[in-house]
This record gives sequence, C-alpha cells and structure tokens, in this order.
Amino acid sequence: MPQKPIGDGSLNPANDQNRFARGDESTTSPSTDYQKTMAEHSGKDILSSDVEIKGSIKFQKELLIDGKVEGEINSDGVLTIGENADIRGEIKTKSITVFGKVQGNITVAERCELKAKCTLQGDLKAARLVIEEGATFIGKSEVTSGAALKPGASRPEIVRHDEPVKAAFGARA
Repeated sequence: MPQKPIGDGSLNPANDQNRFARGDESTTSPSTDYQKTMAEHSGKDILSSDVEIKGSIKFQKELLIDGKVEGEINSDGVLTIGENADIRGEIKTKSITVFGKVQGNITVAERCELKAKCTLQGDLKAARLVIEEGATFIGKSEVTSGAALKPGASRPEIVRHDEPVKAAFGARA
C-alpha cells in the first residue's frame, strides 16, 4: 500500500491546523462539539486524517488523532479520537473523548466521553463515564470508584442527561 509523505515530519502541518481552526465549511460540517474540540486543539499535537500508524504511541500532554492507528496508545494525558479516526488497539490514558471509531479496550484513570456518532467495540474502564445518545458501544463497562485516585471519594460520579430513556432506546413516544 503506498504511503503518503507526511511532509517535514511535523505533527502539526500548518494547512491542517488552519483547516481545523477555521472549521472549513466547504465540506460537510462536523458537529459543533467536534468543531469546538478541534479549535481548542490548535497548537496541540494532532495526527491528521491522512496519517496512518502501525505501532505504539506514547505522549505526555494532549493529542488529537483523526487518522488510522493500529497498535497500543499509552499516556498520562488527554486523548481525543476525531470523527475520521479509526483506532484498532488498546488505549490507556488519563482522559479520553471519542468522536470516531475504536476497536479495542479503553482504560482511563479519570473521564471517558463517548460522543453521539462514535463507535466503541471493546471493554471500557473509567472513573467517570459519559455516553451521549446516538453513540454505539459494544462491550462491557466498569465505572471504578476512583477512591485510589481521589482520597475520600467513596462512589463513582454518575453523569446523566435529562433525556427520556425511551428516546435513547428508540421506543415510540
């Protein structure tokens, strides 16, 4: 399979950074949350949608992946899986927000957020878990107590949105 050159080796090509920051209206517009996340990540580490990686990824602070990754991702930082991302492998990080596709287990020390159009096939372990309506999650979840992370915390934080349950499961009103 031919590989596209990445350029000067930078993870933040200026064209991609500018395109993400301005929200490029010439293509189909992603969700407002996703545009906001992309804008917040300008100046942060980004693997754009034309990047494909086979192997392990380690990072320190914040990373947005919008391309394809096959392998393990480890960090004590904040990971965002973009709408175009296709991740196949184990993920262990401090915090994660998923907009795209993940096939593999996710373990996070703090917060995991599954956005409306994302797909997760694998088991999930987190201290806090937010699943938006429309997210696809196939696997087991374990919401840990977080007591080891925060002394004095005896119960996990449960985040609920004020939406009727029947709407979440497609039942008729």
